[in-house]
Amino acid sequence: MIDIRQIPSPSYVLEEKRLRENLALIKSVKERAGIQIILAFKAFALWKAFPIVREYIPYSTASSIYEAQLAYEEMGSLAHTYSPAYTEQEFPQIMQYSSHITFNSLSQYKRFYPQVKASERPISCGLRINPEYSVVATDLYNPTAPGSRMGVVRNLLGDELPEGIEGLHFHTLCESSSFDLEKTLAVVEERFGCFLSHLKWLNMGGGHLMTRKGYDIEHLIGLLTAFKAKYPNLEIILEPGSAFAWQTGFLLTTIVDIVENHGIKTAIIDASFTCHMPDCLEMPYQPVIRQAVPKEEGTFTYRIGGNSCLSGDFIGDWHFTQPLQIGAQLIFEDMIHYTIVKTTMFNGITHPAIVLWNNNDELVVYRKYGYSDYKNRMS
Repeated sequence: MIDIRQIPSPSYVLEEKRLRENLALIKSVKERAGIQIILAFKAFALWKAFPIVREYIPYSTASSIYEAQLAYEEMGSLAHTYSPAYTEQEFPQIMQYSSHITFNSLSQYKRFYPQVKASERPISCGLRINPEYSVVATDLYNPTAPGSRMGVVRNLLGDELPEGIEGLHFHTLCESSSFDLEKTLAVVEERFGCFLSHLKWLNMGGGHLMTRKGYDIEHLIGLLTAFKAKYPNLEIILEPGSAFAWQTGFLLTTIVDIVENHGIKTAIIDASFTCHMPDCLEMPYQPVIRQAVPKEEGTFTYRIGGNSCLSGDFIGDWHFTQPLQIGAQLIFEDMIHYTIVKTTMFNGITHPAIVLWNNNDELVVYRKYGYSDYKNRMS
């Protein structure tokens, strides 16, 4: 067992044991359902851990030219690439690093498909569709909200898909269940079912949180198996991101000061919500702190504040059985997905190190950041 005091503060700590447990489950679903599951870099792009990932899942999805290049260089495979909009400058490289390219609009398809058609290497093309249905309650994460820029709605398509379109792609879920997918599939079939028998693949996007406790794996496998039986021509693709890194590590921080204003005590940490945990402010949601307890069990209440000059860089309240002390460590649970990929160096705040806690109970420091990283980012 590792002594937490050995870990530099602040640090993101990826636990190999938990990562492998998630990967084994995802691989099992892939094999039992006879589908393809690929890693979405948008949630987890920690490439130094990709040798572990590749033991279970060899393919990935990219949303940009850099993610596509990362797939080629570090996953060792061509990417399934989707972007809301490609540019003339980048598209040749997008083709270089992609096995599949999905277009967000008919205008993007018309603009860039001629280049794909003229390519010496075959690239499978698809369209992102918008079924105009989603169970996602938070508009920030709902790609089917009215006026969404994501995907082609049904009334813009005729009776046949454009030349060269071999697949359709929808992404309407966010940390969702297999029953949410079932409802979505019913709408997709109702609105786009006339195309499904003529395609090679259907990408069901991300948001399938199959590694979350309580997720009904058997229902998911049954749902996918039945859908494949109905459309044997289709390769089914899922591209979750959070599911890969769900509950696989934490952010270690240290309390650097405690201030009080109008009876509110705030513990200021050596990390930042706006810089290092942005989803906590965007969503918003309150992460679990390992040392905290439910309100009814805690005598001492604190707001937790980040170490930036943004006034709103805080979340509260957490409850503790003992008073917090300057120099004590706080551990924010489940801080690997959608954190490392979103961090900023706003305010020049010290960036958390990235550490692997491997299966031999050893710490492997993947990366420590310093002044040169901040300075080079500003140049």
